[in-house]
Amino acid sequence: MLQLIDQVRQAMPLNEPETFVCGPKGSCIGCPKKLLELVDTEIGYWESAIEQGETPLLGEVSRFAKLCRNVHRGLARSGILERYQTKQAGESDTDSA
Repeated sequence: MLQLIDQVRQAMPLNEPETFVCGPKGSCIGCPKKLLELVDTEIGYWESAIEQGETPLLGEVSRFAKLCRNVHRGLARSGILERYQTKQAGESDTDSA
């Protein structure tokens, strides 16, 4: 589960403030703000549960993975992921220069 959470944190713009803002005049497709909040809430729950010694069952890991795949698909449709990846690529280029 922790590996999955790490992958999700790398692939989704969970810490990008501009993705947590609703689009102007209903231009959102699938409301990225709500989708990211849902994933962020699940991550927080599982990190806390694991810290307290709870071991997620295979079905729980599978459900979380399915949720993340569906959110990822929605973010890709709305163009959020493309903007995030472009921004990440730009930051890594300036870091290596």
